[in-house]
Amino acid sequence: MIVLDANILIRAILGRRVRQLLDSYAAQGLRFFAADVAFDDAQKYLPALLKKRGKTETNVQGSLAYLRTIIEPMDRELYAMFENEARERLHGRDDDDWPVVASALALGCGIWSEDADFFGTGVAVWTTSRIEIFLKSALKSSRSEQD
Repeated sequence: MIVLDANILIRAILGRRVRQLLDSYAAQGLRFFAADVAFDDAQKYLPALLKKRGKTETNVQGSLAYLRTIIEPMDRELYAMFENEARERLHGRDDDDWPVVASALALGCGIWSEDADFFGTGVAVWTTSRIEIFLKSALKSSRSEQD
């Protein structure tokens, strides 16, 4: 399992690679999570990004609804107890990112993001260019546990 940052949700809608990885590994049983605010951020920023790219016909609500079927949204009550620790780890960086770190701390897993603010927080951070290393390993581990 891994926690996704809003920028990964946005990439899943704007591009192909992230969506393909999510679809493929979710179908094989891997679990993906995102703080509820990550979905809110994606919804907030996607219309302008789509317009900038000339893709105004994309159904943001429908795309996010689909992502919610393969990425489990985490309600604040599930990660709130890690808020202070997450804020301490992000001190001097983007304080608005605390729910992502708190979610990863709550689940005891890493983060998939393109945001350098997460590096050095004590939580494993995977970028899209390297995420498949993690996903293959996680899939192998989950299959070993099932045997």
